[in-house]
Amino acid sequence: MQTRTLQTDGLKQRILEAGPTDGSAPLVLLIHGFPELGISWRAQVQALGEAGYHAVAPDMRGYGGTERPDGVEAYSILNLVGDMVDLVRALTSETGGHTECVVVGHDWGAPVAWHCALLRPQMFRAVFGLSVPFQPRIPKGPPLPMMRAISKRVGRDLYICQFQEPQAHRTFETDVAAALRKGFYAYDGATPDNRQSTGFIAPGQDFVSEIPEDATLPPWMTPDHFAEYVAAFSAGGFDAPLNWYRCLDRNWALMAFAQDLKITVPSAFMVGERDPVRNYSGAAEATLKDWLTDLRSQVVLPGAGHWLQQERPAEVNAALLDFLTDVRGRPA
Repeated sequence: MQTRTLQTDGLKQRILEAGPTDGSAPLVLLIHGFPELGISWRAQVQALGEAGYHAVAPDMRGYGGTERPDGVEAYSILNLVGDMVDLVRALTSETGGHTECVVVGHDWGAPVAWHCALLRPQMFRAVFGLSVPFQPRIPKGPPLPMMRAISKRVGRDLYICQFQEPQAHRTFETDVAAALRKGFYAYDGATPDNRQSTGFIAPGQDFVSEIPEDATLPPWMTPDHFAEYVAAFSAGGFDAPLNWYRCLDRNWALMAFAQDLKITVPSAFMVGERDPVRNYSGAAEATLKDWLTDLRSQVVLPGAGHWLQQERPAEVNAALLDFLTDVRGRPA
């Protein structure tokens, strides 16, 4: 594996990659979520590279070694999909290879991957989502008023509502290591039910304060790996990553042109049985087959939590390789 920085049309992007880079190998793009980095895919980059694929995991816009444009409006879904289009073009122009790839996304990276396949199916020829199912645009209105109504009804704030506040990033930046340790713990499959986050926060608390002070690193997270996250978020902060959430209503407005479009390329979805995200987006799992017209696989991984590609790398790698063989065939 190697790490390098590419200048794409609109952004300097830091990538982790492995496998043949001469244009002979199928390209696989792996998109991370919050609060993660390209290194979250290290096990998959290695496995895919060894299998003969050109595997690439970027630090996404606002994260790690990739640039952080100013302004909330710079983090819309169209910006994020555009970054991936630019990255594929930059990678394939280096080698003269075909301008197409398979796109894989986890957490916030999953909506980006789904929309890559939805909007540019000629480039993103297959899509694999982890943890967050495709959620079609609801024509009745933008999502945040609905989320706030649910929060009011249950008497607890959905964390996404709290993230809308202009200073919400300070919650994480007061003690970066503690915030990351708590976040990874609260969404992990090894964490007991009564200590996992539900995504809904009690009055007077915030995302970090609600998680127990004695939260430990998940069993899969080594101190050295954790130190990489702490260094990256200490340097770059959390404001830009939270801008992804602050664009939710903007995304709803921007995507009106794509109302009722379906994803037609080959697709697959995997979620952890104990992923807390299922508390607020799990209902969309039941309708995936209605919106993904070539859904090849939909798997619930027993006992797993949210950080699938790091919690259960062997199972995720096997599923990815099976999917890639199914849709692309094995590399020569």
